[in-house]
Amino acid sequence: MADDAEISHRIGALVDEEKRLREQLTAGQIARDDEHSRLAAIEVELDQCWDLLRQRAALRDAGGDPASATVRPASVVENYQG
Repeated sequence: MADDAEISHRIGALVDEEKRLREQLTAGQIARDDEHSRLAAIEVELDQCWDLLRQRAALRDAGGDPASATVRPASVVENYQG
């Protein structure tokens, strides 16, 4: 199981990839459809990472074991109501 630092590092890597994809699209190095499909996958993974960090914090705050947090499926994290 990843710890908070590893999850945060993954979030940073995904944000960097988002930026590279947008730059590649602007430079005409990738097709719009390729950029959009990869960005959609990145957004889901980012939502999962942020959700995992929130779960870990909640467990820690409640005296639980943050390592028991699990990555929730895209169908769950993408349907949260804000």
